[in-house]
Order: sequence, then C-alpha cells, then structure tokens
Amino acid sequence: MTDQTNTEKGSVNIPLFAISGGFIALFCAVAIIDIVTLSAYIDWGFNIAATYFGLYWQVLLLATFLIGLVLCVLPGGKAILGGLAAPEFSLFQWGSMIMCTLLAGGGVFWAAGEPIAHFLSSPPLYGAESGMEDAVNAAIAQSFMHWGFLAWAILGSLSTVMLMHYHYEKGLPLAPRTLLYPVFGDKAINGPIGLIADASSIIAVVAGTVGPIGFLGLQVSYGLEDLFGIPDVFMTQMLVIVALAAIYTISAMTGLSKGIQILSKINIILGAGLLVFVLLAGPTGFIFSSFFSGFGTYLANFFQMALYRGDAAVFGAPGWLGWWTVFFWGWFMGYGPLMAMFIARISRGRSIRGIIIMLSIVAPIVTNFWFTIIGGTGIAMELAEPGTISAAFEGFNLPAALLAITGNLPMGFLVSLLFLILTTIFVATTGDSMSYVIAATMSKDSANPPASIRVFWGIAMGIMAIVLISLGSGGVTKLQSFIVITAVPVSLILLPSLWDALRITLAKGREQ
Repeated sequence: MTDQTNTEKGSVNIPLFAISGGFIALFCAVAIIDIVTLSAYIDWGFNIAATYFGLYWQVLLLATFLIGLVLCVLPGGKAILGGLAAPEFSLFQWGSMIMCTLLAGGGVFWAAGEPIAHFLSSPPLYGAESGMEDAVNAAIAQSFMHWGFLAWAILGSLSTVMLMHYHYEKGLPLAPRTLLYPVFGDKAINGPIGLIADASSIIAVVAGTVGPIGFLGLQVSYGLEDLFGIPDVFMTQMLVIVALAAIYTISAMTGLSKGIQILSKINIILGAGLLVFVLLAGPTGFIFSSFFSGFGTYLANFFQMALYRGDAAVFGAPGWLGWWTVFFWGWFMGYGPLMAMFIARISRGRSIRGIIIMLSIVAPIVTNFWFTIIGGTGIAMELAEPGTISAAFEGFNLPAALLAITGNLPMGFLVSLLFLILTTIFVATTGDSMSYVIAATMSKDSANPPASIRVFWGIAMGIMAIVLISLGSGGVTKLQSFIVITAVPVSLILLPSLWDALRITLAKGREQ
C-alpha cells in the first residue's frame, strides 16, 4: 500500500506542510501581537491536560515499559526487523544516535538542576526533610523516575516495533499515521485521520525542540557573561541560536550516515570524557553511593512514583505532579511518534529484543548515572557548604546551577566552557534528527527526504526560538507549557502500540 497523499517520489505532502507550518507561524504571530492573551489560553490548556489526562499518561507510560519487557522474553523478541540481515550501523554508532535524543532535550542542565531542586524541596511522596542528608535518596530517585525507564520507553520501544513492521514488511508509510493503522485501517493511511495524526506529531516535536533551542540561547548567553563577561543580552542570545541552527541544519542536510552520526559520536565522546573527569575530580565516593542507594530507592518505590496521585491537579492549580511528572511525560510523549520514526530508520537489522533493551533499559541506566554524576556532585557540594549551589539556583536558574557545580571543580573555567559546548552539541543533535524526521514525515521518500524541507524546518525552528526569546524568557516558558497541550492528541496516537506491538511479536514467534 502507498501513501496516496503523495503522487511522486520525493514529493512533499502540501496539506501537511501547510497545516503544521501554518500553525507554527500562527503561534509566533499571536505571541508577538498579544503574549498576555496567548499565555492565558496556554495556561488554561495546560490545566485541562494536567487535570484530565495526567492519570492516563501515567498509566500509558507504565504500561508501555512493562509490555516492552514482556516482548523481550517472548520467542518473537529474537525476530530481526527492517529487512536487513545485519545492522546498518555499528553498536556504538547506533547507541550514540539514540543516547543523544532524550539527553539533548535539556539533560545537561536538568541533570544539574533537578536533583538539587528535589533535594532543596523534597518530593511529596517521600516527605523527607529538605536540604538534609535524608533527602538525598529521594532527590536522586525522583530524578531517575523522570529521566529513567518510563521516559525512554515512550520514545519508541513499542511504536518502533510497529513502524518497522508496517513500513519495511507491509510497505506502509514511515509516519505517525501508521501507528493508527490497527484501529482505522486504510482510513488512517489515506484519510484526514492520518493527516491530523501527522500534523499533531510534527507540531508537538517542533514545540518540544524549539523549547530547548530557545533555552540554550538563554543558557549559553548566561554562561558567556559568567565566563567571559560578554553581555547577556538579546543579541548574544540570538547569535547563539543562529550558530546552533547553522550546525544542526547542515548536519540534517548531510543525512543519517554523515552529519547526524558524526555529531552524535562527538557528543558521546566529549560527554563521556567530561563525566569521567567529574567522577574522578568530584566526590567519587558520594557519587557511587548515592547512585546505588538512589537506584535502590527508585526500584523499591517504582510503582508508587509512577502512579503517584497525592498531589494531583486541581483545575486551576496543577500542583507538584502537574509541574513535574505530568510536564515531563507530556514533553517526552510529544517526541514519541517522530522519535519512533527516527529509531526505526537507524535500527534496521536489529531484533525486537535488542531495540527494547537499548531503549528501555540501557539508555535509562546510563542517563541515571549521568544525572548522579552531575546532580550528585551538586548535592555533595551543597551538603558540604550550604549555599554553594542553592544560592545560584535560586529562582530555578538551571544554567546557574550547572555553572556553580562545574565552577567549583578543579579547572572550573575550562570544565564550565566544555559543558556549554557539550550542551550546544546535544541540542544540535536533537535539531538535526528532528529536522530530518519532520521532512521524512512530509515526503513519500522517507529514507531520503528533500534537503530543502530539512533546511526549512531547521531554519524555522531557529527563527521560532528567536521570536520567543525576543519576548523575554516568558515566551519560551509558555512554549514549554504548550508542549503539554500538544501531548494530548499524541498520547492517543501512541495508544494502539500497547496491544499491536505485542500482537506483532507473538506473530513473529509463531513464524519462527
């Protein structure tokens, strides 16, 4: 079956381009004209999403992770997907491109900021005395919950299995609409339902990617003033975003086997080098002990944290759960369909079991250790000398928290500079991979989407970020809240993966 919305190889789906591009342009225009009214509508939508979809999202992410584990032990889990006898990319190349996705969404600054935030204000589930040694495990465990097994699983463990099966074996489009095929059949592929699914997924990804791009402009600009005395003004922020957009647009133009893979490899090597340095130069014993004790707390309270509703949203006041867990789940779910496309594209020749283990187990544990090295170092510094990190972090200043941590390490200036470079490359890897898959969604030739469309979306996301930061940090903050709203339709697109990935794996087992 072919996607009848496109009539020739490499052609662009004009209605999809018009809907998604038009919506993004309208969002920016309204933000410029009346940011106050836009903010009010976004706050209203955020409250609706957090109040009425929060529990559904919690169950969806938990079920996605658990069903993925079931797939790993089924006989069909050994089935190779993608129509290749051997993997297209080496294990290191493949793992690098996957690892750079979720972490790139802000993992460097969140790794510094979230553990210290939970340490200074203990999560309500634990009720530990904030700022004291008893609060360390709770802070680390809660950070693990938000950036661990469930977050990674929703990025494509089940949906990747579906897309690889339907695209490479059945000839259906490598697009979000294919995730609805088990429910709507051909109507999902060629009807308005598919168009809405694709547009919703693109808008969610653009919102989820522009947010980190905008925040990177604010964060690097802050860092340049702190390290070099360069004024932290709009012009500096804009130049940072222009440079970032140039990097990831060029990378996206060169494709998966060149720019995107090379950038991911550089990222992993630089990140690993910095983490080893922090691990050795920082409080090594505290990092290891807090990782293992925090991980134990995480596992022991896994289901309580995953389904925690004690501070659930009350309409008009989302509460702790809305501003933390529901926000993160909305952000990560928004990436879900297009990330599944990206992973399906780079995972040809790998087994169902291998894909799920990498996504749902290996990547989360690496991420958790990453958070412990950076965030745990900050907590250790704060315990040793109260105010060292918390004073800089006041007002939830994520870049200040990171620079306070790195600045207190040996060779603090150089380490701080390298972390700013690392963060820039991290966000660039998200920009290039998302520009690529957005273009692939709009093109019939998903393996080689037109370079002009990749360039358009790369530049468009950079311009959108510049427009929003020109309104002050509140513009980007509202976009972050808007991410949660866009996750509502996307979460419905992901629902069929709960049973269809299992059906596909069982069928593979019977074939073997």
